[in-house]
Amino acid sequence: MGSRQIVAVLQLGGVFTTDDDGGMTYSGGEAHAMHVKSGWTFKAFKNEISSTLNNLKLDSYAFKYFLPRNNKTLISISNDKDLKRMVEFHAESETTYIYVIKKVENRVKSSVADSGAPADLAVIATTPDGSKRQKICASWENAITGAGQVFEGPKEFRDALHKYAIARRFHYRFIKNDSTRVTVECTDEGCPWRIHASKSPSKKEFMIKKVVGSHTCASETVNSHRLASQKWVASVIKEKLRDSPNYRPRDIANDLQREYGLCLKYSQAWRGKLIARKELYSPHEEACNHLPWFRDRILATNPGSLATVVTLEDSKFRFFVAFHASLHGFEHGCRPLIFLDVISVKPNKHWKLLAATSVDGEGDVFPVAFSVVDDECQENWHWFLEQLKASLPVPREITFISNGKSDLWDDVSLIFPDSYHGYNINSFIEEFKTQLDDGWSEEVKDTMVEHLKEAVYSCTVDEFNHYIELIKAESDKLAEWLMETKPERWSDAFFKGSRLGQYTSNISETIVDWMPSRYELPVVQLLDTIRCNLMEMIYTRRESSNAWSEVLTPSANQKIQEEMSKVLSLSVVCSTENHGNNNVFEVCDGSVYIVNIDTWECTCRKWHVSGIPCSHALAVFERTEQNPLDYCAKYFTTECYRMTYAMSINPIPDVMVPSASTDPSQSGGLVPCPILTRRQVGRPKEKPADPRIAIKRAVRCSRCKGYGHNKATCKVPITA
Repeated sequence: MGSRQIVAVLQLGGVFTTDDDGGMTYSGGEAHAMHVKSGWTFKAFKNEISSTLNNLKLDSYAFKYFLPRNNKTLISISNDKDLKRMVEFHAESETTYIYVIKKVENRVKSSVADSGAPADLAVIATTPDGSKRQKICASWENAITGAGQVFEGPKEFRDALHKYAIARRFHYRFIKNDSTRVTVECTDEGCPWRIHASKSPSKKEFMIKKVVGSHTCASETVNSHRLASQKWVASVIKEKLRDSPNYRPRDIANDLQREYGLCLKYSQAWRGKLIARKELYSPHEEACNHLPWFRDRILATNPGSLATVVTLEDSKFRFFVAFHASLHGFEHGCRPLIFLDVISVKPNKHWKLLAATSVDGEGDVFPVAFSVVDDECQENWHWFLEQLKASLPVPREITFISNGKSDLWDDVSLIFPDSYHGYNINSFIEEFKTQLDDGWSEEVKDTMVEHLKEAVYSCTVDEFNHYIELIKAESDKLAEWLMETKPERWSDAFFKGSRLGQYTSNISETIVDWMPSRYELPVVQLLDTIRCNLMEMIYTRRESSNAWSEVLTPSANQKIQEEMSKVLSLSVVCSTENHGNNNVFEVCDGSVYIVNIDTWECTCRKWHVSGIPCSHALAVFERTEQNPLDYCAKYFTTECYRMTYAMSINPIPDVMVPSASTDPSQSGGLVPCPILTRRQVGRPKEKPADPRIAIKRAVRCSRCKGYGHNKATCKVPITA
């Protein structure tokens, strides 16, 4: 803070008046000017005031001020911290007003209260149980005056009724509530009070037509007021929250107790603050303010990662992150295959996740990079692909899989010119279903979908043509549409890339499972939740693979066994030595297939498509006494799988949700703030999960050293 100082105008001897909206105006008295320095103690502050006011004795006076743009709540200065906050709050103001107010018994009033002016700021009232509370200002108690009172519309009437009910401390319910009439009654069963308002005969104003009875209920003893809704709390604290971003829920509850006599729960103040923050700051503004800080933390804690943030117009942004552990795993263990997906994380409706994911040796999804953008459009995808290319350590031939929308066909070939690009088969099948004739029965539609799937998985042109003819027999138009979609993008018979048996990605379901279903996360915590789950996923899969003893992963071993079961029905007719190559064989399976061991090819093409030897090749290996495991793609080996998860994502300490107007670069970190910004209607079916992600270690048995159970539940037989 240095030697910063502000000009303070001391107000002494005047009176406060309260407007209908709760705003206070000070008039009369005398004014004096003085400087307030940032380094002063409260004692030095009082001494300067006393000197400025001709050595006035200040023991019976209190010092108060208004926050900038807030004239409804007076803030006290009673210690060093209060004085420091006052200087900070008014650092950008040319002047500030400090009111020197006479303290009388248990209340505070202006020095000239004896003049008869309404100087009291609050009146202490005694409740029937003997406790003391403050009454709401008189304007709220008179917000409803009786029949004939006119309002601009039903909303203004409901707002006045809300204030009136809070001031009079009773609960009400709506009998009728629409744009032309509002009827309300007290919720107490024995209370006869009832009020009705509707449009006046001229249809221009909203008028109270009838007030029946008076309150006989005992709501004065109610401690926590149900009418202090989240929206009402937000409306009261919004301006103060703008000037004091670190306004804590506990302080909010205390202030509402002191100023309005309402005892709120911590959760009520908490949610009211969230609504106020949401009204003051858009999620995009929050993201633009705090993503640079989060980017720097990623780069500092995870060296070798790539994180980029770009701020655009209208508070829009783009954020890209690829952790070093993910890049290392993709380069050294994963198939050269990347799925491009867009993910809508509910209930987060403000942005989209663009994801690049690969597949490990078990066929499970392996996230490589993510991007948060405002929309799925061509410009955002183009930027994402550029960042992805910059993050990949070694250029290599990659196969991309996507839904082909947003001009991805052109962008992928432009940015990755040596790559291949095919359809996400699930998306393609859904698009195919929209082309089916509405007049067809469900049985015919299901048959057409099955024919398409067989055409997708056909490894030879003859097989593909067979299923296209079956579709054509039902609809020439449908078969023509399929051929126009370029089969080289979706059928194994023509696709030139290397999918290795993987046709779709379940990353969307995975991310949705990671997200809390009842919480709308700020973008920083959204990204950090993904990071925490990635940490746990990498750790769990690495630990589980330590127990594998086979050369291939379990799923690859299973596929080998399935193909081996077909070998008994095959016969290796002869070794084609006359071809000049002892490693070319003919295998009879109803038809004759040629297997070339040197080029890892069979004329059935299943070996080439899947990366795992087909039954024809396995028959040859059995004949020649060769190990079939030596002829599997390396991506299915246990070694490659372990390389995929060899690196870990490092923790990022103290990642908490920032307050909207906090500058993390200046504060050195983020300040804690609640994350609940949207509640679903109705009672939760189960207790919501804690949005903070805890990394749990896998359970390991101390007897067999296996994972997923303990010694008490171990079923592994004891060997001698």
